[in-house]
This record gives sequence, C-alpha cells and structure tokens, in this order.
Amino acid sequence: MRPTGCNSIMLKVLADRLAEAFAEHLHKLVRTELWGYVPDETLDNEALIREDYRGIRPVPGYPACPDHTEKALLWDLLKPVENIGLSLTDSFAMYPAAAVSGWYFSHPESKYFGIGKIDAEQVGDYAVRKGMSVEDAERWLAPVIG
Repeated sequence: MRPTGCNSIMLKVLADRLAEAFAEHLHKLVRTELWGYVPDETLDNEALIREDYRGIRPVPGYPACPDHTEKALLWDLLKPVENIGLSLTDSFAMYPAAAVSGWYFSHPESKYFGIGKIDAEQVGDYAVRKGMSVEDAERWLAPVIG
C-alpha cells in the first residue's frame, strides 16, 4: 500500500529527519571513534545545537559552499549510485530526497561561515577554476551573486 496525501508528506518529513539524525550520529562517531580526535566528548543537546563540537560538516549548497556541483566530486569518489542507489538530478538534488551529503573537517579551528555576496570578477575567476562557462557559474552561484 502506497502512502497518500498527509501520510505521504509525514513519511517524507520523517525520512528527512532520520537522514539528518543519522548524519549527526555519524559525525559524532567520526569525532569520537573512527577518527577519534575527541574520544571523551560528552555534549548535551544544547551543546550540540550550539555546535560546540570540534570540526564541521559542511554541505554543498549551503552558505559556506553554495555551488551544488561540488557534489559531483563526491559522487565520483564514493559511487553512491552503484553502492546504495543514491543518484543526483540534473540540478544536483539527491534522489531519493531523504539523503544528506557533505565533508568532515576535524581541525579544531574549523568554523561554519557564509561567503556573502560575490561580484562578477569573482564569478569569472570561479568559472575558470571550475572549468565551466561564466553563464554556468552564474546559474549555480545565483543566490550569492551581489
């Protein structure tokens, strides 16, 4: 039986929240066991919300890295289509949608940030470094172009 209407929406919301919760759990596992750079970490929920932990988990498409095309490198390295059936749409949205991606940085001074607005010269420089046309760079960076 396929969920419909309100049930379908609730199922999607629940799946999204579970994906985010697992990403947070995996980040903790990396910090405390897999990489183990803070094996004795004990943070309560308030400290986790304040992001008092060491390291960050930035994601393509968010303020620190607004270009979703960076996900292409993740897909090339991890092969999620072949390994778990997770694909990217033409706009680099993940399918199925209840998924998260990103990078882990463990440096103690790593902090989340937003890049702010950028100008035409910065877009042109970015396009050259990414090997894409200025028009494509403008498309992917539209939310941050001043």
